[in-house]
Amino acid sequence: MNTAGPAEETPVRSGLELAPFRGVRYDPDRVGSLAAVTSPPYDVIVRPDGLLHLESADPHNIVRLILPQDATPNARNRQAADTLHAWLSKGVLTTDPEPGLYVYEQRDDDMLQRGIIGTLRLSEPADGVVLPHEDVMPHIVADRAALMRATSANLEPLLLTYRGTGSRVGTAAVIERTAEREPLLSTTTEDGLSHRLWAITDAADLAEIQTDLGHHQALIADGHHRWATYLRLRSEHPSPSPWDFGLVLLVDTARYPLRVRAIHRLLHGLPVSEALAALTDSFRVRHLDVPLAKALEALASAAAESNAFLLAGDGSFHLVDRPDPDLLTRTIPADHPEAWRTLDATVLHATLLAHVWGIPEDSPAHIAYIHDTEATVAKAELDGGTAVLLHPVHEEVVRDLARQGVTMPRKSTSFGPKPASGLVLRALAD
Repeated sequence: MNTAGPAEETPVRSGLELAPFRGVRYDPDRVGSLAAVTSPPYDVIVRPDGLLHLESADPHNIVRLILPQDATPNARNRQAADTLHAWLSKGVLTTDPEPGLYVYEQRDDDMLQRGIIGTLRLSEPADGVVLPHEDVMPHIVADRAALMRATSANLEPLLLTYRGTGSRVGTAAVIERTAEREPLLSTTTEDGLSHRLWAITDAADLAEIQTDLGHHQALIADGHHRWATYLRLRSEHPSPSPWDFGLVLLVDTARYPLRVRAIHRLLHGLPVSEALAALTDSFRVRHLDVPLAKALEALASAAAESNAFLLAGDGSFHLVDRPDPDLLTRTIPADHPEAWRTLDATVLHATLLAHVWGIPEDSPAHIAYIHDTEATVAKAELDGGTAVLLHPVHEEVVRDLARQGVTMPRKSTSFGPKPASGLVLRALAD
């Protein structure tokens, strides 16, 4: 169960420092199309189907860099580094002639989002400048760090949000002025989203942005593992160095609110019948013989009143809600704010996974985290496992907890639209 509260941004003594860089971009004359070389972020791709589809879309698709395929991790990372070097040498990827920031726009029939891509000075959570809201899995951070070391590149931007005033001043003014010009690139991906990119190189515009952002803090909306990777790699390089900064997309959610969706769980090796049997006397369970859309409506209604989950994998849906209060008291740590203790993700991880089902949350052999609802259900039905579908949490709850220094369980939220990978990269050796 998730409740919303106020979300005013906390003033910071030293705010965001976004620096220009020489973007690395595809030469449109050397690839089939810009849309064919883009990809969702590495952790959104539904493997293996999505991976194979992207690899076959174009021989230069960015997925060959962000998710290289080989027998061992070392071989995969060497392959990504070799591929990046080859594409730069052949001119498939080219480096922009002067440093700049980049206005990035995503649009569909009912959504417009604009933000700014640059390299952000890294900071620790205790500094209160960039606020994480989720825990991370160490093995994923280690994997991403090895890839970044091998390629010496930031291959895809993180998604960060900040709260402006809502008026067209400072960064917002520069973004809107810039978006009136002809873009550097324009493409529409197969999901129907159109993408446009502009460079900002004017010194006055860059100064206006820096002055404005220096008064703000940011929330990590998507990319906690990559932010943790940035911090790890910064610690390995004496400062000052290019590793003091990391590639990000900053979006002012006062002007362009993001969509917040849930990230679902696929429990390998746990049939739905066994998952339900373990819930006897601890949760209310109702069988729903309805399509997915109707089942999600029932989940949303139940989640407004108590913690609620939708289980699937046996060809139907099962609404699980109204947990036993005594069970929650025994299984959920009491040393956290109530807003954290009542999160659906908290109950899922602390009560269901750890206590009822005995599933380790950081083991890929036991659990997968999937953004797409239909894909989660389909994979559970195919593999004989259990899909656990969640209702999304409000952005205000996420921001309020982050300001208190409280992190949510890993993979609790999916903010979007996420930046497409492959439109602009950053080579740290530049």
